This record gives sequence, C-alpha cells and structure tokens, in this order.
Amino acid sequence: MRILKGDMVVVSAGDDRAKQPRRVLRLVEGGARIVVEGVNRVYRHVRKGHPKSPQGGRLSVEMPIAVSNVQVYCPKCNRGVRVGSRVDEAGKKFRGCRKCGSQLTANK
Repeated sequence: MRILKGDMVVVSAGDDRAKQPRRVLRLVEGGARIVVEGVNRVYRHVRKGHPKSPQGGRLSVEMPIAVSNVQVYCPKCNRGVRVGSRVDEAGKKFRGCRKCGSQLTANK
C-alpha cells in the first residue's frame, strides 16, 4: 500500500470531500481502509462506567474510510497526487509524486 500512517491526504470522494489536507491516524483491515483525522465522524453511545466516558453519553469518533477515496497530498504541487516508487542517486528507494517527482515522506 502506498499510504502510510502519518501521511497527509486529501479526501477525494464521499461526504467529507475537502480541499485541505488531513493526517492519517491508522490503517485498518490490512490497509484496505484508513482512519483520517476529522473525517467520517460518528457518535458512539456508551453506558455509564465506560473507560473513556464514566458518565456515559455520546462519544464522537472517526470511522474508517476506503483507501481509494483519498490521495496523498504533495506540498510542492499543493494538491492530492498519485504516488510511485522512485530511486535516488544513492540507490535508495522512496515514495515520490508522479506529477513533480518530489519525495513524499510520512510525518510521524
């Protein structure tokens, strides 16, 4: 998979489609789905005594979205782009933007 935890992505499909980049929080189900910060938020109703909310009530949590609905954000192109593998002068492999060729790294 070409999307990693900590990458900045742009949501390109669905109700939460947006122009501003968001951070990937975690990968789910073998990389087929990802959890993106502030996207696909739902309410979880919990009972009293729950570890995250002792009083009970509604918790707002992010749910996974399909990895096909996001694109990695390239700061040089200033938009979502496709990602490919490239090799630098030292012979080291890295993920690069298909449009401009700049190196894309995960900010962990």
